[in-house]
Amino acid sequence: MTERPVTETGIFSRSGFSDPSKSAELIKTLKAEISHELLIDDLSKVADPDNALLLLVRIADQADENLNKVLKDDEVRLRLLQVLGSSTGLGEHLVSYPADVQVFFAETAISKANNRDELIAVFTKAAKTSRANLVREYRKVLLGLASRDICYKWPLRDVAAELADAADAILQSALITVVDKNPDLAKQFKLAIIAMGKAGGQELNYVSDVDVIFTAAATSGVEESTAVSAATKIATEVMQYISVANDGGGIWEVDAALRPEGKAGPRVRTVEQHVAYYQRWASTWEFQALLKARFSAGDIELGNKYLTEITPFVWQAASKENFVDDVQKMRKKVEENIDNRIGERELKLAPGGLRDVEFAVQLLQLVHGRSDLMVRSPNTLQALDQLATWGYIGRDDAATFSTAYTFLRTLEHRIQLQKLSRTHVLPEADSELRKLGRSLGFMSDSSTDLEKQWRKHQLEVRRIHEKLFYRPLLNAVARLDAGSARLTISEATSRLNALGYKDPESALRHIEALTTGVSRRAVIQKTLLPVLLSWFADGPEPDIALLSFRRLSDALGSTPWFLRLLRDESAAAELMAKLLSSSRYATDLLMSAPEAVSMLGNLEELEPRTREQHEAEMNAVIARHETAENIVSAARAFRRRELLRTATADLSGRLTTEQVGMALSNVYATVIETALKGAILVVEQERGKEVSTNMCVIAMGRFGGFELGYGSDADVMFVHEPKKGADPQDAEKCALDIANQLRTLLMQPSVDPPLEIDADL
Repeated sequence: MTERPVTETGIFSRSGFSDPSKSAELIKTLKAEISHELLIDDLSKVADPDNALLLLVRIADQADENLNKVLKDDEVRLRLLQVLGSSTGLGEHLVSYPADVQVFFAETAISKANNRDELIAVFTKAAKTSRANLVREYRKVLLGLASRDICYKWPLRDVAAELADAADAILQSALITVVDKNPDLAKQFKLAIIAMGKAGGQELNYVSDVDVIFTAAATSGVEESTAVSAATKIATEVMQYISVANDGGGIWEVDAALRPEGKAGPRVRTVEQHVAYYQRWASTWEFQALLKARFSAGDIELGNKYLTEITPFVWQAASKENFVDDVQKMRKKVEENIDNRIGERELKLAPGGLRDVEFAVQLLQLVHGRSDLMVRSPNTLQALDQLATWGYIGRDDAATFSTAYTFLRTLEHRIQLQKLSRTHVLPEADSELRKLGRSLGFMSDSSTDLEKQWRKHQLEVRRIHEKLFYRPLLNAVARLDAGSARLTISEATSRLNALGYKDPESALRHIEALTTGVSRRAVIQKTLLPVLLSWFADGPEPDIALLSFRRLSDALGSTPWFLRLLRDESAAAELMAKLLSSSRYATDLLMSAPEAVSMLGNLEELEPRTREQHEAEMNAVIARHETAENIVSAARAFRRRELLRTATADLSGRLTTEQVGMALSNVYATVIETALKGAILVVEQERGKEVSTNMCVIAMGRFGGFELGYGSDADVMFVHEPKKGADPQDAEKCALDIANQLRTLLMQPSVDPPLEIDADL
């Protein structure tokens, strides 16, 4: 067997090049001092080897001596190639400015984040010489950041925060530059630039509009209208300076459309004018947008004044009528407006996309954050951590959401880096998916693995979004006044009296016992109780309901699923509240087996079972147990559970009177039949032989007519027939023994309600 010859194109093919022949010819034109074999090996590790090689050749054609220094250093060379393989846009910058390859030697290309104040100094100095120099310095920052991001897997949170810091620095340097050109105007006002959206949340993309709001104040002796007019001219020039694609190209769009009245409203307002608008005219979405507001540039004292005055509006928004419904409708409207040609591949807006995470997190923040300062972060991932820490979202759901959001944002970053273009659409072409997959570390079956991972996260995001975003408990909490959203002992007595609690002092003790401490359990209870107290008060016995809830919490509070069920499945919480406040009988059933509360989380679980289903379950019980006592004990526990199922379905209005009677009669019949089998087993063990008669139980009265109530005795008649060849007297005695044993088994002391057998008929 001869060894296959190694061809030049074969090396390129095995190294991941899409067009081996073209690349083999291209590498021959490279004007740089480096082993081709070494270079090909490095290129095999990048997202797009073909394009990285092409860009490298073009950079080398500029004959800059710095490139050879980079290529001689193994680590620095790989950093350069990784960026070239992931970003044509940054590669084109290096073709124009080949000396900027020196960036890859800097600490900011390896492990050191850029400092905001340092960036302001660098950008301002560059802007004083020319706008093109400012753009160049900004691109150098992106080169270093992309190097850390791609080569060293820099955390998404840090990448996005640094991009937001760079945006702040650009805004500040642009403002300084424009003010220096207009000194007379600048004397008339103070101006603050408030970052909004992703910039405000310090979660900016590589290529993104930067949303801002401008606010101004007059300087001493200047009329307010004059100051606002001057500030508007400066703000407009700042926007144009940054956005217009001339003298070095555009940096990014500055978008002030989130201001009051949107694009139709004045570009600059005073703080007082902003306050007046939000007090009277603002829509729900505007308060949601303000959650991200953060000082970015300009006069920091004025910026802080704006935030101090405006922030309270954010946390009052959830108290507005139909707030939760409005936010939910907004999300649906966004989905309906997605371009059908793009559909599900829109990473940002499509179902299962980034907006699903952001809307769910923001809705939870707006509802719970009015009374809880600990869940108010404008940053999505940090807010998600806070909501999980303080019990408003399950840890597993938060972890899944966080992982998926990080993946989707990183994928979005890689797509934007390719051409430094503002896009959120996952391409369909296999060649493009392959590059993206390789940029994320999927090196074998890149496009397939990427698509599979994306769809997995998309499904998980949609599932959790629908669970959280449409959680009915949000509506219930939002309808409470802000003071009731979290309970304080001093404020609670009057509220309890107003709700109809007869013994507020005892109720307060129960509340204090449930909510004292900083444990996750206590935190979740503090969230649930305001709503539960209102639901308890809808029933005839709120005091009993609260006491029962405390007992239930004591029994189940340490289990991982109980409070999670009530928080995440608010239909279950409301049903439990109705049960505890409306029926002592059902409450007693629940208290004797608290774990049965789990059935409240699934309405299908409340459907009465058929007689056949009951018998199948009891046959399995008989097969598992050896003694009659154990068999009947299991049957009585079964009856308790089924009584609770029926009572709960009855209280929730799911059953008619006839259906209740049928369900209860089927349960009684199944338990009596099981007890009969147990009684026969006992009698046979006592006699040391088989019983001498065949036995049956005839249902009579309401039992016979399938009309049983919850507290009914079982009216029955015992009938027997001696087996063939049996002594009639022995058979009769045997039948009496079985009947007595059956009643004894069913009346044994137990936590389960007794089943009275009445044979008087």
